[in-house]
Amino acid sequence: MACPENMLFLIVLFISGVLACFGQRNLITTMPDRLDVLTGSCVQIPCSFDIPDQHKDTFNSSILLSGVWMKESPYFGERPDRVIFNSRETVNRYQGKITGNMSQKNCTTVFFNVTTDYTNIYFFRIESQPYSATDPVKSVDIVVSDLPSSPIITVSGEVKEGTPVSLNCSAVTPCPEHPPELTWTPPTQFTTENQLQENPDQTKSVLSTVTFTPSYLHHEKNITCTAVYPVGTRNKTAEHNMMLNVSFSPKDTLASIRPADPVSVGSCVILTCSSTANPPVTDFTWFQISEGKTTQVASGQSYFLNVAVGDGGLYYCEARNSHGCGKSKEVQLAIKGQEEPVNPKVFEIVGKTLGLIFLFSLIVFFAWRRRTSRLPSGFDMTDRSQGLVGMNSPVRTVCSNQATVGRGNQ
Repeated sequence: MACPENMLFLIVLFISGVLACFGQRNLITTMPDRLDVLTGSCVQIPCSFDIPDQHKDTFNSSILLSGVWMKESPYFGERPDRVIFNSRETVNRYQGKITGNMSQKNCTTVFFNVTTDYTNIYFFRIESQPYSATDPVKSVDIVVSDLPSSPIITVSGEVKEGTPVSLNCSAVTPCPEHPPELTWTPPTQFTTENQLQENPDQTKSVLSTVTFTPSYLHHEKNITCTAVYPVGTRNKTAEHNMMLNVSFSPKDTLASIRPADPVSVGSCVILTCSSTANPPVTDFTWFQISEGKTTQVASGQSYFLNVAVGDGGLYYCEARNSHGCGKSKEVQLAIKGQEEPVNPKVFEIVGKTLGLIFLFSLIVFFAWRRRTSRLPSGFDMTDRSQGLVGMNSPVRTVCSNQATVGRGNQ
């Protein structure tokens, strides 16, 4: 059974806690619940206070106030050794200053050259004449470590191919005088913007925003936000990696057929459709091109076909998800003993080629006619032929003239 003295102590402690919960506080302070701080850096404690209604007549804000910070315990009278800072004193256990305007009930405080011994909870107290009070309920938990907290990456909306999206990286800034610098890896052509912002609890953070238009090539690529904190002559870094999850319509859609060689009627072939998509493909559809007509023949990623006489031709597949559709190139199903269907594009290419050849032949023919029509009048076809031969072969022309002269002398 517990000793009566211990029971009395527990009862008093319980009653004081209940009174505090029901508003029996002589000072009401507002500050963050927790601050994560780097060794060797500074820490800014956002702080404000108010006086309960029952004491506002006693409190006089025009009288110079001093602010007192106590470590671990709020009971000033019982543990004066817990006082680590008093704005009235020139020498304190903790080096710091109150940067807020106490007459406006702003008790924001900065401590410098923080060490791991600073890790603890802290309470605030005001002292003036004739009013002094401590808030025994509200405290701030300061946690000091050698490594900074990792930054946080958030995404504004769905990362969808072709739609601009913003990635936000935020890093806590316990020492606003020396904020961290945020960088993105890999360094990209993305538009970036950095700014110091105030959080709802009055603490500070550095925010870096990257805006870009993703493509399917960004899917499952890692992106890193690195925070570099200046601490004295050194830097301390922390980073956050995130894999991009990009939604996109089916890409690289491919149709394949097994066996690929010509098959006999009655044999079995398997047509398979593959595609890359996010989210995954939900519907596969198969089409046949035969005699210039396109017909939907099946659905599903694989199409099992017992070959009949009319099954020869070209086949392709379409893959679809919630973001769109992708179409494959055609594959050919050839049946032994049957004329293989010819792609209509082949006829188009052959026709154009023949047309060009015919046009070139006409140009050559009319050029030749125009050239021969310029010979002197009186030439018959034989003369023209000889003249043409003479122009092309001077030696033969000379030989013909000599033969003609010989016959004349006879």
